[in-house]
Amino acid sequence: MKLIETKLKNLLIVKTEVFKDRRGFFKEIIKEKIHGKKFIFDCLSFSKKNTLRGLHIQKKKSQAKLITVAQGKILDVAVDLRKNSKTFGKHFSIKMSHDSKFSLFIPEGFAHGFLCLSKFCTIYYKCSNYRDKNSETTIKWNDKDLNIKWPIKRPILSKKDKNGIALVDF
Repeated sequence: MKLIETKLKNLLIVKTEVFKDRRGFFKEIIKEKIHGKKFIFDCLSFSKKNTLRGLHIQKKKSQAKLITVAQGKILDVAVDLRKNSKTFGKHFSIKMSHDSKFSLFIPEGFAHGFLCLSKFCTIYYKCSNYRDKNSETTIKWNDKDLNIKWPIKRPILSKKDKNGIALVDF
């Protein structure tokens, strides 16, 4: 297992060992002794092609997340919303699939979203804090200030994601 830095401080690609044979594969996700982060809440998300989820953040009870694609292919996006960060408002995007030999570690203070690129996808989240509905905020997925290059103009969105706020209002 190896931690690889990205252009946004503390946002990491977690390179993992994958053991493949004729039956399929076995993949290690995270070792606490390597990363040192405790994850107390796990979630599983299933989406159909062209579904965009996000950009979500908990303002008061912030969560670090470890994102792993269990099935399918996604474009994963993390936006730095840490107030004192030199990269506030900047984003990082990466294509991930069940064949990827890595997971994405997103630290507290980042908004997160993804677009399902395959017929369907299943995403496994490990979170450092529990979900707090009263602390949730959604940033508009197509906010012009973020300038995220989504490969789709009309994604499938939830009502919550359709009503996301602009970055300037965060």
